[in-house]
Amino acid sequence: QVQLVESGGGSVQTGGSLRLSCAASGYTTNDYCVGWFRQFPGKEREGVAAITVNGRTSYADSVTGRFTISQDNAKNTLYLQMDSLKFEDTAMYYCAAGRSFCGLLAFTFPYWGQGTQVTVSS
Repeated sequence: QVQLVESGGGSVQTGGSLRLSCAASGYTTNDYCVGWFRQFPGKEREGVAAITVNGRTSYADSVTGRFTISQDNAKNTLYLQMDSLKFEDTAMYYCAAGRSFCGLLAFTFPYWGQGTQVTVSS
């Protein structure tokens, strides 16, 4: 059974950094596409970053140059390094995994974590 558990969220000031982690079990990260999504209150989940089994990454325009997705296959853990955080990055962040199309479309990912809150204040 695939399970994803996020951690690392919290409160930070504008311009600060956070690193989110997603511990995966029930599969190996180098067999699945994995990604990070975020959800603002009252909005649909939007893709933030994804990484393919070959290590190819994709990012939403709003985070390109500020966020970095990576994974440690030995630890079966996915990361999202978030730098230069802005107020508008405040959201619930989720990691997700799947074996079909690997991009930033939430509906292509069948497995989800419970989310971790990121709050950026000025």
